[in-house]
Amino acid sequence: MAFFLLFAVINFLKSAFFKGITGEAQVNSAIRCHLDKKSYFLIKNITLPIDSRTTQIDHLIVSPFGIFVIETKNMRGNIYGKEEDKLWTQQLNKTHYTFQNPLHQNYKHVKTLETLLDIDIKKLHSLIVFIGKSTFKTPMPKNVTQGIAFIDFIRRKKTRCFTDTEITDILHRIENSRLSPSLKTHRNHIKNIDALKTEKPTAMNCPICGNIMILRTTQQGKAQGKQFWGCSHFPTCKTIVNIS
Repeated sequence: MAFFLLFAVINFLKSAFFKGITGEAQVNSAIRCHLDKKSYFLIKNITLPIDSRTTQIDHLIVSPFGIFVIETKNMRGNIYGKEEDKLWTQQLNKTHYTFQNPLHQNYKHVKTLETLLDIDIKKLHSLIVFIGKSTFKTPMPKNVTQGIAFIDFIRRKKTRCFTDTEITDILHRIENSRLSPSLKTHRNHIKNIDALKTEKPTAMNCPICGNIMILRTTQQGKAQGKQFWGCSHFPTCKTIVNIS
């Protein structure tokens, strides 16, 4: 019994859910320690309805200098990606995994808030925060940060665009529009995400050499029948990206 309990605990600690929780907790802590609570108002874990689906925002910071829309990624290894790419790549040892470009993911959040609050999109600042032992292997935009560097990004915004009254109204409207934070809300949101995952990417570039990747199928072994992306310049470039 103790063995199965230990096994369950280990699996939970390795899960994406736990990594997400710990990553968001680190961001919360940095915000509380380094930003003035009288000027920067934090809202966490906001689930907003969009037609028949939902979108979930990790953190919002409402301030006189704009609204900061934060997407958190708790990841290890090397990270490859360009602003325009649909998919980015995580390299762990010799294995590559793809994940949705967080800039594109967060753009949906920004557009949702633009419509909900009926404000100029220029007053909404998209911010991606990587937490964990990861290394960027391609140049990243200024709004893609590591660790607590996102605090400096926020502090650099000095142009006032909201009055105190407008900030109060924005906070009120967000609280009235969000779905109640609960396990049921989270589960329903995960179902929406799973439904979207059925859409498979039709093309991508090699994260190492930049050439076209080809969708291949494993012909033998335990992974027989499983698809993966292989570089078109094989064997010169032997990069493989698994499809999660």
